Amino acid sequence: LSSELGYTKRERDINVARIGFVAAELTRSGAACIAAPIAPYDDARLLVKKQVAKAGGFYLVHVATPLEACIKNDRAGVYARAIAGDIKGFTGIDDVYEPPANPDLVADTTKTAISQIVHEIILLLERDGYIGDR
Repeated sequence: LSSELGYTKRERDINVARIGFVAAELTRSGAACIAAPIAPYDDARLLVKKQVAKAGGFYLVHVATPLEACIKNDRAGVYARAIAGDIKGFTGIDDVYEPPANPDLVADTTKTAISQIVHEIILLLERDGYIGDR
């Protein structure tokens, strides 16, 4: 969707906006959409939330992975390249990450099992009538 983009704030915002547009269109068509962009800036996340929420439900799940865990689990080597200075503007290395002020759920896989996080997401969806008995 955005393979031509890099890591500047402008490019990150464009990427998140494109993903948000597709998510909103899918939601408007009645589909469920799960999107997992790297969205380091709160203003871009809030814009997408407004866009998607007009079409249906929106949940912001903050995957609060510590930087050390990201580096440790980096199979593609992008963190190593960013640390070496080969990638500029990389979130968490030489660019900021603005944690969401009001996420619907905070998930940290270094502290909580993935099965528990999935269960918590299902509970949100059940609470709001998207799945389960209606």
